[in-house]
Amino acid sequence: MKLIPTRIDGVVIVEPTVFGDERGWFMETYNEPRFHRELAALGLPAPRPFVQDNHSCSARGVLRGLHYQADPHAQGKLVRVVRGAVWDVAVDIRPRSATYGQWVGTELSAANRLQMWVPEGLAHGFIALEDDTHFLYKTTDVYARDCERAIAWDDPTLAIAWPLERAGGAPKVAPKDAAAPRLHASATD
Repeated sequence: MKLIPTRIDGVVIVEPTVFGDERGWFMETYNEPRFHRELAALGLPAPRPFVQDNHSCSARGVLRGLHYQADPHAQGKLVRVVRGAVWDVAVDIRPRSATYGQWVGTELSAANRLQMWVPEGLAHGFIALEDDTHFLYKTTDVYARDCERAIAWDDPTLAIAWPLERAGGAPKVAPKDAAAPRLHASATD
């Protein structure tokens, strides 16, 4: 496993080691001691233990996010795609962070097998680039409706470079995501 830092402190791309031959391939998708050791080598804290796994399936052009949970149920997320592809985004909403209001994005796909670690205090979202895209999340806290928050995916102050043409044009967004406030209008708790 190789952790690749991004320009936002704490957000890393996880590149697993894949062992393959004529029979197929094998990879370890998560190893807690190794993950913690690799984060420590980058000067990053270990996350709380993962307590919930989620799996979503999206059609091409579905945009989910930008979501986060406020305290006391803030969630860190280790995310990956097992079928299809997404453009995955993390937005720093930590008020005292040097990168507050900035975002990073990368393609996660079944083909590239990359993962993204999104620590607590960041909003997260993605747009599906292919039909029948399966997205997996490991989270450090359970879903708590009363702590659920969202930021507008198209907030002009964030200026996220969503690959809309590649995703088929205008995104398909849930009503609650379409009504989400801009970053500076939302309570980041």
